[in-house]
Amino acid sequence: MSHQTLLLTLSGLDRPGVTRQLFTAVDKYPVTVEDIEQLVVRGRLVLSVLLSIDAPHEMDAAHGNDASHGNDAPHDEVVLADLRRSVRLVAAELDMELATVAGAREDSAHRRDRINVTVLGSPLRPSAIAKVAQVIADRGGNIDRIRRIASYPVTAVVFESSGADVIELRHALTLAVGTIGADIAVQAAGLDRRGQHLVVMDVDSTVIQEEVIDLLAAEAGVVEQVSAITSRAMAGEIDFTESLLARVALLQGLPESALDTVRSRITLTPGARTLCRTLNNLGYRVCLVSGGFIEVVGPLASDLGVDNVRANTLEITNGFLTGQVIGEIIDRAGKRRALEAFAAEYGIPMRRTIAIGDGANDIDMLEAAALGVAFNGKAAARAAADTSVSVPYLDSVLYLLGITREEIEDADALAGFPTPSPRV
Repeated sequence: MSHQTLLLTLSGLDRPGVTRQLFTAVDKYPVTVEDIEQLVVRGRLVLSVLLSIDAPHEMDAAHGNDASHGNDAPHDEVVLADLRRSVRLVAAELDMELATVAGAREDSAHRRDRINVTVLGSPLRPSAIAKVAQVIADRGGNIDRIRRIASYPVTAVVFESSGADVIELRHALTLAVGTIGADIAVQAAGLDRRGQHLVVMDVDSTVIQEEVIDLLAAEAGVVEQVSAITSRAMAGEIDFTESLLARVALLQGLPESALDTVRSRITLTPGARTLCRTLNNLGYRVCLVSGGFIEVVGPLASDLGVDNVRANTLEITNGFLTGQVIGEIIDRAGKRRALEAFAAEYGIPMRRTIAIGDGANDIDMLEAAALGVAFNGKAAARAAADTSVSVPYLDSVLYLLGITREEIEDADALAGFPTPSPRV
């Protein structure tokens, strides 16, 4: 049997005891709490409660009335009228505004089909918010809540939405991103946001700012020759494996000590250490996969505390590079195989994997992961990825995973790291 409902919305300055006072008053009536949401923004509280009237029975003796109030009014109407008077008194005492709507129903569909749209801006302009809201509405979606999750190094907000198809919405926002002026990620807000996740990152021009092969070429005095081969590969004239072997061949005779020099010259991308540290602190599995060389990437992985690493291996004989690569080549397909192998090793389903990269060599793993992120990526990588990040801070990826700035700082505090100052 269906019973009458009443939606109460209380708003005003927040203070201790508001929720207790409201529910103490409501508890005098034969009602059930069907739904409740509370939000505090800049010291102002909005509290919404959906109540349903129980089956007819005598009102609480302390209330001094029976179910009919001495007349023939239906039970539900009597309870509603008396309840409204009671909560209005509470609102007046608290000096807060009250809105009541009889007959409101819980929208259970939006509870099941929620979508999180994360928007990153540096700076974040009003036009970006307007455009995102328009696209959500045009796809039949409703914005249930908007919340800020970070103010630096970028401003990040999450639109908690419902009613739209996640694939259609992602496609529409991807097409619109050029006019929005912000980075956007669209993800289903389901159970897969819980549990352990795997994050696999490219290294060159992602975790570090340089290309290791270029640093080695500088040590060997073959920068121009290596650059020419790289340009041919980028133009599609030769594939990655062919270009890798050709470039490494030019390093023949380079002393092994040059690897120490190259290791000392690499520069971490801003936010790379924070990203790895935070993911480790929060229980994520973090791995590096590189078309570069394990002799450089291995020590870097150890320094960052990541779980695993895959990269190419240079052949070294009698202290000199032979110009050969030994073992499996980590190319475009090899990076995807590494992602899948890491997921299998740690028992993490592919639907809880994240891949981050910048180039064509990363496309296969960006497409294979549940969330592919192009970090300052080339056009081909951006086209293959689910979302792009165009700001120079690698830790901005954390916000796409729903991790707030406060959670980053709390994780650092638990690990004994000082709270960082905002970047300028």
